[in-house]
Amino acid sequence: MIPVTVGEAARARILELCRYHDISLNRLCTESGITQSTLNNFISGRNKSVTISTLKKVCDGLGMSIEDFFKSDLFHDLEPEIK
Repeated sequence: MIPVTVGEAARARILELCRYHDISLNRLCTESGITQSTLNNFISGRNKSVTISTLKKVCDGLGMSIEDFFKSDLFHDLEPEIK
């Protein structure tokens, strides 16, 4: 499935980065200081969006900037959030 919302794109990007860095979601939670329930709820789709603060923690845990997080084709051609 091609992500169409910013939440779907962020979810796909986190999973992509975990695969790239060969890190589990559980390990990412430990490295970033995010509770496992917060990340699991977002990854599973129970929560449709994530705060920029949480994304920053993800980036910190992966040792990357938030700017680099959004440097991905996943964030091109997103649906408008306002309908």
